[in-house]
Amino acid sequence: MSMLSVKGITKRFGGVTAVDDVSFEVFEGTIHAVIGPNGAGKSTAFNVMTGFDRPDEGSVVFEGATITGMRPHRIVRLGVVRTFQNTMLFDEMTALENVLVGMHARTRVGFLGAALSLPGVRAEERLVREQAHRILRLVDMDDVHAVPAGDLPHGQRRLLEIARALATEPRIMLLDEPAAGLNNVETAQLGETLRRIRDTGVTVVIVEHDMGLVMEVSDEIVVLNEGRKIAEGPPLLIQKDPAVIEAYLGEEAPDA
Repeated sequence: MSMLSVKGITKRFGGVTAVDDVSFEVFEGTIHAVIGPNGAGKSTAFNVMTGFDRPDEGSVVFEGATITGMRPHRIVRLGVVRTFQNTMLFDEMTALENVLVGMHARTRVGFLGAALSLPGVRAEERLVREQAHRILRLVDMDDVHAVPAGDLPHGQRRLLEIARALATEPRIMLLDEPAAGLNNVETAQLGETLRRIRDTGVTVVIVEHDMGLVMEVSDEIVVLNEGRKIAEGPPLLIQKDPAVIEAYLGEEAPDA
């Protein structure tokens, strides 16, 4: 049984069909990529899968439960978390504090307990901080835990956003173009981080344009073009698929 099942989702915006009857399965313990030329419908599919858009048709099922139309915060509590194309960090907060914000979804102490600084609150605070440091070590960033997010280079900001998503204790993470703007060294570090995350038991789904990264880390790839799924399979099969080759060769504008 798959962990996440996308069943015939269609999303229209006015007269434009952004995603057209797309289906695929994501299995536990894998890195699954969704790729395609610009405008293929990748980010819209992510929005539907994570509750930011409601599909006009189709459904999304997570671990046997239909999550179609649920609010994003409810989907997060079920164990499905995502990041966005643009980093959305609290720049004035340190790296550690950004991760602690992400852990809020899993802490049990309310406002009154925190205000009174009860013993149970202090104990939980210690545990939460220890867990935040473990997450930062997982993405190789604990050495900059006290640095404000606004002072971090772009590559580390990307990793910090992933760390904050991990702080929600997800079963599955959906990352929207995590390699955007990264250099070769940073992309290689990201690839190692994604494999470490998978090895901790978190399933990963990425939308990504960097084909080197996709082919290196993915177990399965779904290819979209003009809103429709045109191919699906392991990296070696996708690399040789004529429909995929045609879609990418036709991406460039005539005057580019």
